[in-house]
Amino acid sequence: MVALGLTLVALAGSAPTALAEPTPATALPPPTLTPAAIDRFMNDYLDETGLPGAVVAVTRGDDVMHTAGYGHSAGGRTMTGRTPVPVASLSKSITALAVMQLAEEGKVDLDRPVRSYLPEFTMADERAARITVRQLLNQTSGMADSAFPDLTLPQAHTLKGAVARMRGARLAAEPGTRWSYHNPNYFVAARLVEVVGGEPFADRLRTRVFAPLGMTDSRSVDSTTDMPEDARGYVRAYGRVVERSHPRWFTAGGHGVVTTADDLARWLIAQNNGGVGADGRRVVSATSLDIMHTPPKGEVYAMGWSLGEAGEADGPPPLQHTGQLLTHNAIQILLPERKIGIAVVSNTGMVSGDDSAGIADGLRDLAEGRPARIEKPFTMTADYVLAALTLLALGLGTLGTVRAAGWARRAAGRPLWRAGLRAVPYTVLVALFPLLPELVGLLMGREGTLDQVLYVWPALYVCVAAAALASAVVIVARGVRIRRLRTSSKH
Repeated sequence: MVALGLTLVALAGSAPTALAEPTPATALPPPTLTPAAIDRFMNDYLDETGLPGAVVAVTRGDDVMHTAGYGHSAGGRTMTGRTPVPVASLSKSITALAVMQLAEEGKVDLDRPVRSYLPEFTMADERAARITVRQLLNQTSGMADSAFPDLTLPQAHTLKGAVARMRGARLAAEPGTRWSYHNPNYFVAARLVEVVGGEPFADRLRTRVFAPLGMTDSRSVDSTTDMPEDARGYVRAYGRVVERSHPRWFTAGGHGVVTTADDLARWLIAQNNGGVGADGRRVVSATSLDIMHTPPKGEVYAMGWSLGEAGEADGPPPLQHTGQLLTHNAIQILLPERKIGIAVVSNTGMVSGDDSAGIADGLRDLAEGRPARIEKPFTMTADYVLAALTLLALGLGTLGTVRAAGWARRAAGRPLWRAGLRAVPYTVLVALFPLLPELVGLLMGREGTLDQVLYVWPALYVCVAAAALASAVVIVARGVRIRRLRTSSKH
């Protein structure tokens, strides 16, 4: 059982690496980015992985190359280029653009403290008074999940409430000294837009961002319960997809935009075209856009964008950002050298179904002249390993329980502390289960709950729970047996 515990920790620890560098399963010719090639790749991807549904947008320069939907939603609707989908944290780049618009209007100075525009933003840490607007957008404010675990706490209902509930929180670092991904940075940024702009945040995005770009089917919502089908989607487990509802999360500013593939294409064009949309309307200056796309020195994260891995050809690295709900994944990528934009949203969530990143890699292959690889999610392989470990844990637990009487007879003549020492490895496995959110949180850089782990990676949850249950049964069985022997020996 000890070896089993070590194996579980090692397997969980390997997940991010395996996700980042999956093994290609299939190569699809031809290496040409055309609507036909995209459709062929997507249909084959759904066939090989069992992905229920996704939408895709691909642009080149100021042209829409292809937008489409594939498969179906959790509610059974056929997905198309106009199917509304939640894009999760892709929303951050949109919130950042709204802030930059205010900066261009002279209403916001990026390097002034947030509190000078938003006096209601207070924390139980005097350093918070020095947090600047730029630090919010670059996520170098010093706020972090380690100090304020947002998704483990009761969720807000409004932007004002989201800012207010941070009054008792402290910072994890001095402002401007450390990058840490933390959704409340963007709750505060969205509230700043609302207060300084003088209108509700969702209205500001609609009139100043979405409408000028022709994104007529896009909107910002306050929570996952306001999303299509209440953000219901799927998780992967043991090679299958399981439909699941989504718990209520507050989302405005950080991960609350609902849009379509058609509208995502318009957004990507503006990003690759100096802030000018396909219809020639400018939403932000090229200078502001460059600021949004440029991380601070020594960092890779900018204002809702991060630097990706450079391709095989020379040129600037791509810009990208991922978005994750428990039941959906999204990604947007800009290839500056080719002026290509790629956006994907899939209705599978988190680690268990990180399909969007794999799809985007295949589309990038086509864009860069390579055959598109079908990269199956890491868990489609790892879950079978976890299934074997789960059965092993239950088998060892059963064996240990059956042999408890014999173990107790051998241990009866020994000091009690030695019997307790033999129980330590089993106790560790029991303790591992309630500590699972912390383990997964360390790997993902986010704090969560046990219930959320069941979404993030169901097979890991089941395996650790089985090991903990088996170990607990063995401990109890041995304890009962040795107690009976010691009691009977006194009589």
